[in-house]
Amino acid sequence: MKLIPKTFTLYRSKTMWEPSLVAWSFFILTLLFTTFLPNILKKKKYNDQNDQNDQSRTRYKFPSGRRSWPVIGDSFNWYSAIASSHPSKYVEEQAKRYGKIFSCRVFGKCTVVSVDPDFNRYVMQNEGILFQSSYPKSFRDLVGVNGVITAQGEQQRKLHGIASNFMRINKLNFSFIKEIQTIIIHSLTTFHDRHQIISLQDACRKIAINLMVSQLLGVSSDSEVNEISGLFYDFVDGCLSFPINLPPFAYHSAMKARKQIIRKIKKKIEMQKSMEKSSSSGHGVLGRLLEEQKHLCDEAVEDFIINLLFAGNETTSKTMLFAVYYLTHSPKAFEQLMEEQDGLRNKCGDNTVTWEDYKSMSFTQCVIDETLRLGGIAIWLMRETKEEIKYSDYVIPKGTFVVPFLSAVHLDENIYDEALTFNPWRWMQLQNQEKRNWKSSPYFAPFGGGGRLCPGAELARLQIALFLHHFLTNYRWTQIKEDRMSFFPSARLVNGFQIRLERREH
Repeated sequence: MKLIPKTFTLYRSKTMWEPSLVAWSFFILTLLFTTFLPNILKKKKYNDQNDQNDQSRTRYKFPSGRRSWPVIGDSFNWYSAIASSHPSKYVEEQAKRYGKIFSCRVFGKCTVVSVDPDFNRYVMQNEGILFQSSYPKSFRDLVGVNGVITAQGEQQRKLHGIASNFMRINKLNFSFIKEIQTIIIHSLTTFHDRHQIISLQDACRKIAINLMVSQLLGVSSDSEVNEISGLFYDFVDGCLSFPINLPPFAYHSAMKARKQIIRKIKKKIEMQKSMEKSSSSGHGVLGRLLEEQKHLCDEAVEDFIINLLFAGNETTSKTMLFAVYYLTHSPKAFEQLMEEQDGLRNKCGDNTVTWEDYKSMSFTQCVIDETLRLGGIAIWLMRETKEEIKYSDYVIPKGTFVVPFLSAVHLDENIYDEALTFNPWRWMQLQNQEKRNWKSSPYFAPFGGGGRLCPGAELARLQIALFLHHFLTNYRWTQIKEDRMSFFPSARLVNGFQIRLERREH
């Protein structure tokens, strides 16, 4: 593989129109002021109450932090960091000055940020008890209030249980693995031209969308898959945008995309119900959902499906992309992975991977784990305290916005040697085996944790491994344009990772 010198590039989202600086400043100040003033009053009331109890005040304290500009606070530093290849840079700097649990002003409110792995796990384990999810309006509007991501309390537990049941590891049988590979192979056959130049970011998104809509909705039409893939570009870019529903803004484009996606889901619901009346079995997760969860209204089903489409597409497509990106810049890791995958290809004959083959991909799993550690898309969680929290020497008032910054833990040099280096072999070391358990480890949480642990985590890992097998054993590539990571408004490579493909001869 041929590498080219690194350069710096500037990313401009294809869906976002940039108004004048004055207009942006007006909207930012208006938005932040309307959310910031109530927090000032709430904190003042809390401090007044605290002054009445000297003994309590001397024992507990609100996490310290940098004094910053009113209203705007640290927002520009925050977003500058997450738009870079090192999203946790800002919080790491603040943690060195104020401790692993500190306060700052972002999102227009006083925020408690944690880079402490134990406190992060404490927050995740107390989901729905002491903490609840707290997403921006744009995100809630787009993914829907009835989805497993945004729902609260008992509704969230029920929806999470339904999603987990549909994606249990014991249901990922041989026929299911074969179906995934059929979709991946079919998607890769579109790369038929010799020395074809592609954007791997676009290609991975289409493959992930193809996998998700096939498994969730029973869709297999190439034209429909391509249409949904295009809609998701606008949908994802609007999730953390300003909720201004006017044509020039990303939120407006995202809401239009959501309506079209929902329209397609409604159509599939009607088709599934007509099949049910004719005694035919439904297709995909949607068919099973309508058969087994008849108490859910159509709106809840629509939000449920769009939540799974969003979460599954983002996790799977970006991890596929980032894995190839890291391998491109790590020839030694690439060679060892190729040796493992070529060995399986020679064993399989028809190059169809079995469940036993998948379980034997030890180095592939190391590559996936290292990609998730360095480039996992869940870089932070957004939570809010349901009541006053006392933890260690800190007290956090009810209603405080809390951000466990997961990637800061993943990139902590005190936890991982040479933490910024792509090193899949670290997961073979004995001292990292306990950390590697992503279901319970406070040091490695690429899929969240607690009551909101990603229900499709095992499925995502399976899809990523199968993609790597078929992509690596069928293609060679050369990167033709320098690229870098950015995590705002979503995880991506800013130039789409343009590569020249060449099919391997076997």
